[in-house]
Amino acid sequence: MLSDLEPVPVRPTATISEAGAYRFRKKDPIDVRVSRLGDRVALGFLHELGHLLDHQVFYDRKTRSWASAMHIAFTRWRAAAATLERRPLPGGRHRQRYFQSVHEVWARSYAQTGLLRSGDPVLLAQLAKLQADDDPHVWPADQFEAVAVEVERVFERLGLTQLTLPLAA
Repeated sequence: MLSDLEPVPVRPTATISEAGAYRFRKKDPIDVRVSRLGDRVALGFLHELGHLLDHQVFYDRKTRSWASAMHIAFTRWRAAAATLERRPLPGGRHRQRYFQSVHEVWARSYAQTGLLRSGDPVLLAQLAKLQADDDPHVWPADQFEAVAVEVERVFERLGLTQLTLPLAA
């Protein structure tokens, strides 16, 4: 993989208030935290990994924007993601605004793509259950496929894949 990213610690937590957290200071990652409680360990880890990648590909110190909002490699992903249904969570306007922010939609779509493309029966079953339960952290399968393809294409455009991806046209 073409990357100059230094190792970033992954720390398990026992929090029930969130599935995970990506912590950073300006351009520098501090750690990724993932709660080992509940049934969202894989989804939480992939979500926070999505934040880490987004932040490390591009960070603008003035606007504090990450790659998902500005980088040219994400342009087609942004267009595809804009067609997704808004998935509201319980909570106030601030929480809704954050949940619909570009970097949060990127992390959620990265996590869902990771589960979808894993080929792992356990992870695929977790995704199917989340979708069957209409969980707001994932989108229905019929809405999401085009976005998953664009998530994969982001990595191709960035030169961050060693494999040829079997992408749909």
